[in-house]
Amino acid sequence: MSMLALGLLFGAVTLLLMFSGAPISFALGSTAVLFMFFFMPTSSLDTVTQNVYEEMSSITLLSIPLFILKGAAIGRSRAGQDLYAALHVWMHRVPGGLGIANVFACGLFAAMAGSSPATCSAIGSAGIPEMRKRGYSPGFAAGIIAAGGTLGILLPPSITMILYAVAAEQSLGRLFLAGIGPALLLVALFAAYAVVRYRREHAQARLAFERDGTRSALLADEHYTTRQKFEMLPRVVPFVLLLIGVMVALYGGYATPSETAGLGGLLALVLIAVIYGVWRVRDVAPILGATLRESTMLMFIIGMSLLFSYVMSYLHISQSAAQWIVALHLSKWVLLAAILLLVVVLGFFLPPVSIILMTAPIILPPLKDAGFDLIWFGVLMTIVMEAGLIHPPVGLNIFVIKNIAPDIALGDIIWGVLPFVVLMFVAVVLICIFPGISTALPNGVMGVLPGRP
Repeated sequence: MSMLALGLLFGAVTLLLMFSGAPISFALGSTAVLFMFFFMPTSSLDTVTQNVYEEMSSITLLSIPLFILKGAAIGRSRAGQDLYAALHVWMHRVPGGLGIANVFACGLFAAMAGSSPATCSAIGSAGIPEMRKRGYSPGFAAGIIAAGGTLGILLPPSITMILYAVAAEQSLGRLFLAGIGPALLLVALFAAYAVVRYRREHAQARLAFERDGTRSALLADEHYTTRQKFEMLPRVVPFVLLLIGVMVALYGGYATPSETAGLGGLLALVLIAVIYGVWRVRDVAPILGATLRESTMLMFIIGMSLLFSYVMSYLHISQSAAQWIVALHLSKWVLLAAILLLVVVLGFFLPPVSIILMTAPIILPPLKDAGFDLIWFGVLMTIVMEAGLIHPPVGLNIFVIKNIAPDIALGDIIWGVLPFVVLMFVAVVLICIFPGISTALPNGVMGVLPGRP
């Protein structure tokens, strides 16, 4: 069988199993085992468990369940609601301050939890009702939380970035640092849009009041005393200090990513026990159960995806595909655009974890040969996958929002998130034009690597 026919067959079987409704891990693992049986030596089947174990034994991957524990501890306490409430009280005087508070709350919570769905759920459960109570349109309220939640895979500790670092064999510390500048850019773009959208809705509400006397909650004037503002801080500051402490430990060279993850998880459990009284077995059991379920699911996907990549490499499918892309002699920017477009299309159907582990063997070699910094590209790819979390048909965050706000029509949620999808692609263009947005911080903290600008 020719390499082209083998590659097409491999892709067709993978898609067939995925669209059959089988879990992604089973689809990838089954495809790998089938092709090992028919196209590789029979003895290779005896090494399936060994291959999976060896691929998963990376010390970097150890940090994943520990970061999940940290996120579950914070996400299942009232930390998210308290963080949002404190930001709202301090920013209520700013035009669109409630929307901006939601963006900042999502960013801070994402940096503590490292999970987009957890961020959407924790901040959205408080933020969406408060925004709607104060007159914000349902689509805008849902859209800003769904978009803010995507920051969970860009800000450290991002599980998606951990997997990219493993797949691309890049420094996890540099990758984490490279995501901070673009994340702040997205926060700024989202906040600016929140102000513009608020002013438009406020103007419409005032016009309606002047025309027919219909008074919107947007026209109400809130006031908080200085005492009320400072009363909101004691429950929030410890978690912000935890975030800062984890960052200092990681980037100061005091601890490895896995050690930092373990420290963060332990301190998160201590904080929710002290601040919220979550220490009894019946309180902690759901946190540990959620951690176990999510970690098992994710590690199973990782193991099967790495086996899938191993089979692709053994059969020279990934190498041949990469050589074919190089043989097209595309200019470097056309190559980049084509690969990002591929990621967008895959985002219609697949979660970020699967996209990274399935495409890395094919797309990274041509990008490296074209002279692109793989750390910089990892950030671009992450932002594009962020957009996949809020655009149909999969759009995981859309369904998380629908679950916590079932009375908002799905169409309103989708229309509410589309402006944020556009802003994400604006950010991608800006990072391409000004790569220092992503590369300046890691180069400044960790030094410029040889052969890189």
